Amino acid sequence: MRAIHCINPDCQRPYPQHWGNRFCHSCGASLQLVDRYTPLERLGTGGFAQIYTVWDQKTQTEKVLKVLVENSPKAQELFVQEAAVLSSLRHPGVPKVDADGYFSVEILDATSVNVKSRQISCLVMEKINGQTLEEVFQQFTQGCPQELVLNWLTQAVEILQELHKRKIIHRDIKPSNLMLRSPLSQGLVLPMGVHLKKKAASSASVGGDLVLIDFGGVKQFTNRSFRAQPTSTRLYSSGYSPPEQMAGGNVGPTSDFFALGRTMIEMLTGKSLLDLEDPLTGKLLWRNGVNVNPKLADLLDEMVQEDMRSRPVNAAIIQKSLGKISQPPLLQGFFSQLGLSLRLWLESLQKAPIYLIQALGKTTLFIFKAILACLIACLDTTWTMLLTGCGAAFGAIFGLILAQQTTWDKQLTQFLSRQLPSIFLNTQTLSGSEMLLFVGAGLGTAWGLTVAGGFGQRRRFLVASLMGIIAYGFGWLVLQLATPQDAADRLVAMILAAVSLLTLGLGLRSHHIVHAVIAAFGTAIVFAGLTVLGFPIDVFDFLTSPSWNDLYLPIAFFGFMGVFLSFWLGVSYYLIVPGLRFLGWR
Repeated sequence: MRAIHCINPDCQRPYPQHWGNRFCHSCGASLQLVDRYTPLERLGTGGFAQIYTVWDQKTQTEKVLKVLVENSPKAQELFVQEAAVLSSLRHPGVPKVDADGYFSVEILDATSVNVKSRQISCLVMEKINGQTLEEVFQQFTQGCPQELVLNWLTQAVEILQELHKRKIIHRDIKPSNLMLRSPLSQGLVLPMGVHLKKKAASSASVGGDLVLIDFGGVKQFTNRSFRAQPTSTRLYSSGYSPPEQMAGGNVGPTSDFFALGRTMIEMLTGKSLLDLEDPLTGKLLWRNGVNVNPKLADLLDEMVQEDMRSRPVNAAIIQKSLGKISQPPLLQGFFSQLGLSLRLWLESLQKAPIYLIQALGKTTLFIFKAILACLIACLDTTWTMLLTGCGAAFGAIFGLILAQQTTWDKQLTQFLSRQLPSIFLNTQTLSGSEMLLFVGAGLGTAWGLTVAGGFGQRRRFLVASLMGIIAYGFGWLVLQLATPQDAADRLVAMILAAVSLLTLGLGLRSHHIVHAVIAAFGTAIVFAGLTVLGFPIDVFDFLTSPSWNDLYLPIAFFGFMGVFLSFWLGVSYYLIVPGLRFLGWR
């Protein structure tokens, strides 16, 4: 027969109480809470509350009881807020609380000369059987496998997406507040007196579903302002909480992402965050000591940025990055996968025919995936080429319309001649129409690339538009200042300048210099070859006295320039960069 635990914080002998007793033999407090819950044993203390296991007479299951022992108004406010949040959530990654799970009980102290009473707030929630990530961390001294961490990160982001959708931030994410529901206990109702063995639960829980616990520090936020309401207690966990939270400043969804990122880095490395921090800068130096997917490492580094504006702004962005980690680009890991397939195939030749069939099946599956990846890469590149070419052509048309239908070209010519007199000595050859044409084409090219969204780029329309205008404007300046004797060289120089600057302004994830060099030189080489084959090199000369019959030539030039730019970006993203990653350039 099991014993009962008294929940009166002032009780001198709270345990053990005989099963069946309705009142504590020491202090006289009730042992049957709202005629339903019987406290069994104390689990520990968390924040302002004490935590117990209770037996639910109605459902015949064990649950967890939190009892508020702090009398301050702030503690009561946080406790009520936790109850309201958990009662409103219905997600497998959050402990379930019934609608009547929050209640108050009156505790009578019969030991005092004058009988005293006090109201104690209680919250009953689902009991999660399993381990916390803090306990798992102790088992993996060399760091947890990447597959496990990636799975936990995916589940945690899904939970946070549900919280943030309801304008709630957790504010206390750390390994001890993330539990792995033991597969042995999922959906299992234990009779009285029966418990899972701790060792068995530990071995099974590493692969269980993730649950976020301890909602005692949750806060509401609004889209307009992330500033938390003033509070007398500043909640933070050293090593995990972001700088803005520790300083009592603005907090929002990115604060949860910071704590989650640092938690996952700790699980990956098997080292304490204090051991990973640079003593001078406070940044985590962790990537060199662990074998991790570069994209996962980049994502975690982005989540733990000191500046909250540099972190992902919402869970959807993180989920998109996680999806790309699960489905890598075409040739990322190509050589290692091919080598593994060939090795399995050769080994199978020396064994039973069943192994040969299995190896052939894996090789066939790999070839099929490679072909599918090639098709996806081709479709992505083709779609980007189409939109960029059309965007560049429409942008050029827009620039020509501005030049022909407004006086901007004359105003621009006068402005340039006044501001840069030492450069443009001969103002008669200076044409504002050319400048407007280039600016319009640069804007259209940038928009086409960004709308297509290819090559894993972040869609930054404003930055891309500004860089497109600046890049093509600088290209026009190079065209004016280049040696006029060789028009072909001037054209190539202009393409190198414009394409490289535009590529650097796109929201590509990494290897920006590589993409810029490949795109610029690839596009320039194509046009250099076209000039040898007879492409007109005086494509812009007529703009000093434009004729509408000749306007198709600059429009076609910029359109093809956008097409070739997109093509070489595709080559760089799907072939060159994966090859560099394979060689060790991260």
